[in-house]
This record gives sequence, structure tokens and C-alpha cells, in this order.
Amino acid sequence: MTGFVPRRHHDIADDLRHQITTGSIKPGERLPSEAGLAARYRVSTVTLRRALAVLQGEGLVEKIHGKGNYVRHPRRKIMYVGGWGTLDPWTAAEPTLRITVRSTTVPASVHLTTLLKVPTGSPLAEYTCLSLEHGSPHGLARIYIPRDLAPAGVLDDDSVCREAATRFAVLGPSPATIRETVSARSPTPDEASALRIGNNMAVLAITRIATDTNGRVVEAALLAFPGDRVDAVFTAHHMLNERPTQG
Repeated sequence: MTGFVPRRHHDIADDLRHQITTGSIKPGERLPSEAGLAARYRVSTVTLRRALAVLQGEGLVEKIHGKGNYVRHPRRKIMYVGGWGTLDPWTAAEPTLRITVRSTTVPASVHLTTLLKVPTGSPLAEYTCLSLEHGSPHGLARIYIPRDLAPAGVLDDDSVCREAATRFAVLGPSPATIRETVSARSPTPDEASALRIGNNMAVLAITRIATDTNGRVVEAALLAFPGDRVDAVFTAHHMLNERPTQG
């Protein structure tokens, strides 16, 4: 740590940022306690936390509840491929990328009722998928399927559905159509907590609706990625104008 006495929290953030980017503080290294840093910089803990919040918002520092503040490993972007809604398989197969999957049954909320076109309170299978690299979250997917359509064995290590969940793909049978709505917005409190990001960091949010040949919605997925950790690719299919010619 340097010996200068900063006057503002931005000065502290600048000094810590310099030490991180020059390698004086290594990726994965735990910073001194907030009280220790405040004493070293001769500021209040309030001022010190403001400085850390700046670095957390930039993605340089991650605060892990009960453990402290850690320097993030260099961020690597993952690739989301639209259309079938998958993480690019090369990215998903990287040994440093790990996906956790949890499942439960939930009643359809008003929002999910609208997306899935089912009665409010209908039982839905919910799959929560979180991608992590070096323990740092990269993406969050919440996938909802009507309970009577939920595939068996999604969490089995050798199942096809498990592989699909690992890539944030559609879990059920191949649908006839997929519609994806993409937006950039602030994270919800749940997303900010799961992705360990500040409320001021934008997320790329994708709502994916899968429909079968009969027009039934068979799956709704709510995906969220920190904006600085994902590239999304969508392929447009041009439709020919086939209006009949007038005689």
C-alpha cells in the first residue's frame, strides 16, 4: 500500500485500482479488512466503503459476504447464441467454467402466467442455472416449464437435459418457434445478489419463450448476464415478400 493520505473516496479508488492493474495486488487476493484499510488511508469506514463500491461497480473487486473483499480474476466474456438460446459450446466446455443447477416447483406468478399462458398458481418446474468462472458468476438463468411437461432427469450428470442446462439451452423437446426479447437494464435485487454485482451495473436481460407446433408455450426462460461479461449473437432470417401480383 502507498503512503499518501487521500482526501476523497475517489483518491482511494484510484490508488487501489492502480495497485490491482499493475499487479501489486493479485487476482484472487483478499484485500485487508475495511477497518484496516480505513486506518491505513486515515479515513472513515464510510469513505472507505464508498471507494470499494466504485471498484465493485467496475468489476475489479468482489465483496463476498462473511469473507471480505477480493480482487476479481481477469474477466472473460462468454458467448450467448440466440435462436436456440445456448451458450456457445466451446465456452460452456471450458474447464474453468462451472454451472450449478437447482430445481424446485413453484406456483405461476402473474408475470409467469402472462409468459406461459397458464392459470395463475399453476404448478411450474423452475430450474435455476448459474455459471461461474473461478467462483465469480457470469450468468443467471431461471427456466420455467409447466409441471406436466417437465423432463425427467434434468439434474442427472449424464442426461441430455443436464448438458442443455449447462448451456442455458431449451430443456424440453425441440420447439417449433422461439421468441427472444433482449434489453439492457439495471439488475433486480435477486439478480444483483446472485451475480454479485452493484445495482449500478447494467445487465443484458433476455426473455426467451419456446412454443410447440400447436402454439402451446412449453418453456419460458429469464436470463441475465452482467453487461461486461457476455457477447450475444443473433442471426436474422430474411423473409421474402411473396405478395401475389395484381393482374
